[in-house]
Amino acid sequence: MALNEVTISRAIIETFMKKFSEYAEVDTAIVGGGPSGLVAAYYLAKAGVKTAIFERKLSIGGGMWGGGMMFNEIVVQEEGKKILDVFGIASMEYEPGYYTADSVEAVSTICSHAVKAGAKVFNCMSAEDVIVKEGRVRGLVVSWSPVEIAGLHVDPLSIEARNIIDTTGHDTEILRVIARKADIRLNTETGGVMGERSMWAEKAEQLTMENTKEICPGVYAAGMAANAAYGGPRMGPIFGGMLLSGRKVAELIIAKR
Repeated sequence: MALNEVTISRAIIETFMKKFSEYAEVDTAIVGGGPSGLVAAYYLAKAGVKTAIFERKLSIGGGMWGGGMMFNEIVVQEEGKKILDVFGIASMEYEPGYYTADSVEAVSTICSHAVKAGAKVFNCMSAEDVIVKEGRVRGLVVSWSPVEIAGLHVDPLSIEARNIIDTTGHDTEILRVIARKADIRLNTETGGVMGERSMWAEKAEQLTMENTKEICPGVYAAGMAANAAYGGPRMGPIFGGMLLSGRKVAELIIAKR
């Protein structure tokens, strides 16, 4: 069969535009396609929640791709291993309570399951602002990441969302925008983003779960963003808390439906 270049272009343009238009209104918008965001997307989509991930980079997976210092192995504890088992990701016991897994297998497998469950991933898109109406966050303001990087003055587009999950990691990008611009007090001791503390893996893993919650009406913090928002420490290349946090935030949203 002869191939036509214009047909190829039209197929991409028309199919993407249909998908993007359909997901201009979602139940849950996840900002950040790292491990907690991907796990949340899987559980939400599996439960029938219309879910989209907006990831500023070309690739998804956040810091999990690189494992620890670009050694592409990750460590999870016993509870975290149970999440790996849900996705059929191979793991190996290193010492009692410590399990290693290939980071590339982990990211690619979780992403595949999330997409197959019905979540949509929009990569190379940045959430630069939020929509606020009557004191509540109602959606995201998004643009292409290359536009943001180049500093071009191009107006963005809007996504309406009933729920938003900030899984942007250390930077807590959405929460910082809300605290700075929206006149909405976050559910933290200071009312704003408290900032991440230095590493303490055991404490951080515990607090990641405790801090995964609704931080202001309709907005949730999960993964490393939850710890950074509430002033918790970082945990380094142990990812059990990140995976468990993704499941917990999905359960919180599902329970409110």
